[in-house]
Amino acid sequence: MRNTFHCPAIQRIYNLLDDNSFVETGALIIARNTDFIKQDEENLSDGVITGHGLIDGNLVFVYSQDYTVLNGTIGEMHAKKIADLYKQAIKMNAPVIGLIDCGGIRLHESFDALNSLGELYRMQALASGKILQICAVFGMCGGGLNILPALADFVYLEENSKMFIHTPDAVKDNKKEVLDFSTPLYQSEHTKVVDKVLAESEIYEQIKTLILILPRNFKEDCYIAKTEDNLNRECKNIQINQEDILEIITEVSDDHSFYETKENFGKDIRTGFIRLNGMTIGTLANAKINGKSLLSADGCKKAADFILFCDAFRIPLLTLAQVTGFIADIKTEQELARAGAAFVYACANSKSAKVTLICGDCYTSAAMFMNTKALGADVVYAWPSVKYGILNAKTAIKLMPQKEQNDDLKASEKEFASKQTDIITAAKHGYIDSIIEPCDTRKYLIDAFEMLYTKNENIFEKRHGAHSF
Repeated sequence: MRNTFHCPAIQRIYNLLDDNSFVETGALIIARNTDFIKQDEENLSDGVITGHGLIDGNLVFVYSQDYTVLNGTIGEMHAKKIADLYKQAIKMNAPVIGLIDCGGIRLHESFDALNSLGELYRMQALASGKILQICAVFGMCGGGLNILPALADFVYLEENSKMFIHTPDAVKDNKKEVLDFSTPLYQSEHTKVVDKVLAESEIYEQIKTLILILPRNFKEDCYIAKTEDNLNRECKNIQINQEDILEIITEVSDDHSFYETKENFGKDIRTGFIRLNGMTIGTLANAKINGKSLLSADGCKKAADFILFCDAFRIPLLTLAQVTGFIADIKTEQELARAGAAFVYACANSKSAKVTLICGDCYTSAAMFMNTKALGADVVYAWPSVKYGILNAKTAIKLMPQKEQNDDLKASEKEFASKQTDIITAAKHGYIDSIIEPCDTRKYLIDAFEMLYTKNENIFEKRHGAHSF
C-alpha cells in the first residue's frame, strides 16, 4: 500500500483540501502489462491519485500526479483515471483541479498512452465553459502534457517547475544556456498560459481564493457573498492614483481587493476579478507603461481570452478604458490584425452584463476595442476630465488639409478639441450614458451591475462564429 507520509502527490491534495475531506477513487488501478511493464505494487494507482473533496465546504475534484511511480509518466490507465474524474465532475458541475508533476508520455505504452491522452484532451475541451478548470505545475510538464494546463482556465507554476513542448536543447540553434524557455518566468511572460508564479504554499492559497470568488460552473450565480464594505463609499483617493490603473481598480472594489490573472503577460492590459457589493465582476483595464497607454498584440489576446471566460461563466464585465493607440513594433504589426480581431470578436459576442468606465483619454480605433457602445456595452460612464475621439487635437490639426485649418494653429486646436474630443460632445452624440465624478465611481458601478443583474440577451440564432483566434 502507499506510504502517504512520503508521497508528495497525496500531501499536495491534503494541503489543498479541507481537513479529512478527500475521498480517493481508482486507488487500486495499476498500469497494464506491456512488453516493458509488469503489473505489481510498484506502480500503484498508475502514477496519479484521483478523487474528490472540499474547499471551504465546496465540492471539487482533484488529480495529483505522483513522480515516484514510473516517473509520473502518463500512460493508458493514468490518463483514463483523469478522464473518468472529468466525467464525474461534469455530472456534478464541480471544478477540476490538476496538480501536475509528470515525466511526459509513457514510451512503454506507445499508442495506448497516446490514445488515452487524446481522450483526456477531449474531456477537458468538453468541460471548458461548463466547469471551472485549474492547474498547478509543481515539477515537470513537458511535451503533450503541456496541453493540459493550456486547456485549463487558470494555471499556477511553482517557482522551480519546468514547462515546455520541447526542451530548450532540442530546439534548433538554441541551448539552455542561451534561452531556457522552460522556466516559470519565461512561460508566464510569453505563453498566455500562466496566471502566477508562486511558492508551493502560496499556490494552495491562490486556488482556494479562486474557488471562493468564482462561479464553479456555468449555472452558478456570480452573486456569491455580501460585503460589509459601504456600497456608497466615496473613492476619495482615486484621482490621486489616476496614473496607476491597479490603484483605480482596488479603490472601487469591495475591501480594496483585486485578484489579478495572467499578471506577467501582455501587461498593457490588466485582467482579474473584483467584487462590487458582493457580486463577482471580471475586470479588464488599459495600463500605462512608461507613461503611455498603448495596446499590444499580446494585450489584445489576453483581453479576448478573459472576455470569453467571463461570458462562458456569466460573469459581468467591467472595462476601464484609457488608450491612445497601438504599440508600433514588428511583433505588433505581425500579430495585431488577428489579435485585435479576437478582442473585438469577444466583445461583440459576449452576452455578459458589460459596463465601461472611460477613466483616461481614449483616441484612435484602439478606443473602440474597449467594450464601447458600438461593441455592445450596456452602460458607459466617463470622468469629466477625459478626452475622447479619433486623435488628440494637436495631432489631428497637423494631419488635416490646410484649407480646413484656421490661420491660428492654437485656435484651430482649441476648436477641434471643443468639438471633436470633448467628452460632453461624445455624451451628446449618445456614446456616453453619464459623466460622473471620480469620487462617485464605486456607487455608479454598483448601481449599473445591480440593474443589469437579470440581463438576458439572445439576438442572433447561430451555431457559433466562423473564426477561431
